[in-house]
Amino acid sequence: MTQGDLPNYTNLLDEPVDHGIGRSRGGLTCKVHLACDGDGRPLSVLVGPGQAGDSPMFGPLLEGICVPRIGGGAPRTRPDEVRADKAYTSKANRELLRSKGIKAVIPEKSDQVANRKNKGSAGGRPPNFDAESYKGRNVVERAFNKAKQWRAVATRYDKLALTYRAGFLLAGIVEWLKLLGDMP
Repeated sequence: MTQGDLPNYTNLLDEPVDHGIGRSRGGLTCKVHLACDGDGRPLSVLVGPGQAGDSPMFGPLLEGICVPRIGGGAPRTRPDEVRADKAYTSKANRELLRSKGIKAVIPEKSDQVANRKNKGSAGGRPPNFDAESYKGRNVVERAFNKAKQWRAVATRYDKLALTYRAGFLLAGIVEWLKLLGDMP
């Protein structure tokens, strides 16, 4: 880069929303949001632009959960608890979970802890956090690892987010079919 030139990442063209691609210093990126069961099988998958925050995707990701019941009945759409990392620790996400009666196992960000403590008694009580249950959050990371064994998922070649998400869903279907293979 010569003096006076603008860096590439500031000369942005608007990317269509359906591409799910965002620009950052590293180039074109996308971010996959995944909800899975306790065994790492995907329940809901969303793809968004890489520079976008995680927290705004939390509600739509939770709404995407729909698990049919064995023997009929309404599908299950509400998990017992949600384990998430610090990116999802917003007050709005906690209120959403509380309104649906779902236990939140989300650690508080260190800056939020410091701000709450600086306010003293006006800072309120810290949110409940079950450290033992949080140890199970690595299931999501392992689910990503399983999905990224697929080349098309590991390196995004698709232009449209819809097509890239379909690759994730296909990998998820294969995981669910492995469960059915064990049944009589």
